[in-house]
Amino acid sequence: MYRWCTDEVEPHERFDYWREVRSKGLFGVTAELARERRADFFGEFSLRQLGGAGLVELKASPYAVERSSSDIAYAPGDAICVYQQLGNGSWFGGLRGSDFAIANGSFATSHTDLPYRTAPLGAEGFHLRILKIPLSTIPAQDRRMRELAPRTFDDPALAPLLGACFAELGEASTDQDADDTTSLVQALAHLALIERGIVRPGSRRGQAALRTARLSQARRLITRHLQDPNLAPIMVADLLGVSVRHLHMLFETAAKSFSQTVTDERLKQSRRLMREAPERLIADIAAACGFESLATYYRVFNAAYGMAPGDFRAQGSQAC
Repeated sequence: MYRWCTDEVEPHERFDYWREVRSKGLFGVTAELARERRADFFGEFSLRQLGGAGLVELKASPYAVERSSSDIAYAPGDAICVYQQLGNGSWFGGLRGSDFAIANGSFATSHTDLPYRTAPLGAEGFHLRILKIPLSTIPAQDRRMRELAPRTFDDPALAPLLGACFAELGEASTDQDADDTTSLVQALAHLALIERGIVRPGSRRGQAALRTARLSQARRLITRHLQDPNLAPIMVADLLGVSVRHLHMLFETAAKSFSQTVTDERLKQSRRLMREAPERLIADIAAACGFESLATYYRVFNAAYGMAPGDFRAQGSQAC
């Protein structure tokens, strides 16, 4: 992962460096800010290459952005961008389309090589994720993909699926299976194309994208309800709005079954709690992670890691 922050530059040079080196050189956009406001400018971003795409998370104090025809000629991208608004909201305008606002938690798409303008709606500035997916990596080739003027997602049913995929992609570790991250990237690309009417939901690629996204959503729901000892397939299936059979079919394509996923997430959570709260009783941690009994927790932990929870905690304290 590559991270950069304006704190690395002298205060009087921060916006100029952001505009010339980061905005124009890296993102291919023109950044503008009134000269009297530049001394207080702050910006930071991270960039990760995942599944053949680039995932950017950007935070910055308010300024205006434009990707003009000259910017596009200088730095063509030929990619689909999927945006996730994380902050207070942004105004967005295509130079050949109508203006719109992206609220916190909303999503939008565009092709990189179409002009646009954007600016944050409030004083908090920008906070968003951008997934840039090269068209060359998307199997569903269609000339209309290069005509995607900036637009928000209008289908509310897609929002939780997009959010789950973005969250899982953002949490992907560097040693995670490349096939997993590629599947998430392709799912996001095809969900965007479903929303724009280029890929049919019932097509092979549309169904594959929906399965991947629903599996991500199921995993997020498992993580959210780990503490509940009654966490079971019927509970997650109800929250997803699918049958239990369909839920199990989703996990058939994954490396771990539903029950294995629940156990694995509970064990990982218990390890985090032992590191973060070394004074907390192991029995309390087991209960907080949803294990039905302390004996079950010890048995499962030992089977997974070859040691008792107390030995794991002792190793951590010695390492400190």
